[in-house]
Amino acid sequence: MEEPQHSSTQPYLPSDEYRPEPAVEPPPPAWMDGSIRIGIHTSIAGEIASALDLAHNLGANALQIFSASPRMWRRPADGSKRVDPSAQRFRARREELKLGPLVIHDNYLINLASPDRILRVRSIQAFHEEIVRAVALGADFLVAHPGSGKGAPMSAAISAIADGLKQAARGVKFENLRILLENTAGQGTSVGSRFAEIKSIIDQCPELPLGVCVDTAHLFAAGHDLRSVEGLEKALAEIDATVGLARLSVIHVNDSKAALGSHLDRHEHIGKGKIGRDAFRRILNHPQLAGRAFILETPIDRPGDDRRNVETLWRLVGITPRRVGPVADGFPIRRSGKKSAKAKSRATRSHRASAKKSKRQKR
Repeated sequence: MEEPQHSSTQPYLPSDEYRPEPAVEPPPPAWMDGSIRIGIHTSIAGEIASALDLAHNLGANALQIFSASPRMWRRPADGSKRVDPSAQRFRARREELKLGPLVIHDNYLINLASPDRILRVRSIQAFHEEIVRAVALGADFLVAHPGSGKGAPMSAAISAIADGLKQAARGVKFENLRILLENTAGQGTSVGSRFAEIKSIIDQCPELPLGVCVDTAHLFAAGHDLRSVEGLEKALAEIDATVGLARLSVIHVNDSKAALGSHLDRHEHIGKGKIGRDAFRRILNHPQLAGRAFILETPIDRPGDDRRNVETLWRLVGITPRRVGPVADGFPIRRSGKKSAKAKSRATRSHRASAKKSKRQKR
């Protein structure tokens, strides 16, 4: 039996060959519409999605949150990374409110530069969990303090931070998330008060999506005089010459209680501190900073402080603040060092009771 013969009258054309479609760049996030983005750090107390409504009701169109308690190491008994079960609701609600970018600030206890082996292991593990939660929530940026060498040489601290970042990022699909290293005030042995130090970290992690977050209060305390046109231009020139302005995505907009060059991290309400209102007007409207997100981390001394600071920023860019309705302040942990009258009264009563008890015991 003869085998069937296969033939075709169609000529071979190279164009007939299958070629996969070229990769298509994903569309930019809905919030990236060219409008100015002003946000504030809000509380995640209760359900995490409530932080979105809180920011919206304060008049912000962007926000920063913690994804878990910022002062605790504890993990669940099952060893999970504490991804909030309401992450999908969070994403959907954020889309409804058109809030963005979403910035997550890492745990205060993390120190990737620590020479203490136990603290370093804990820090790497905790930062890995920060990345996982940020991706789950659909965050755009994860802001991290570089760390403190605790007396180690600066070069060793920088290498430890870079290595810690790479270890923490293992096995993670970043999607659209970028890690932003925040400049510091230069207090103690902290890394990052000089942008050359941040550049060294970035240079040692070419495979990671790293950028920069600039805090105005830290910049001022580190010696950059933002009060003058010349001082601001000099600071921007230094950032551009080291890490590059293209890597700058988020600006923490905070006035400073501390003096120029004091190396103290003390935030103040916009226009009430050493930097001043005019300086923030120049910062918010500077053409080289267009497209960045301006996020407030100002203290809460009186009810309504958060709303007042958000409204101040909108006015400085020439936009009438949006009024939504009565709302609580965004982040109760961000208190100033001042005690309220009630707190002082409670402290006085407690002190008197302790004194009476001590006297009885002596008798």
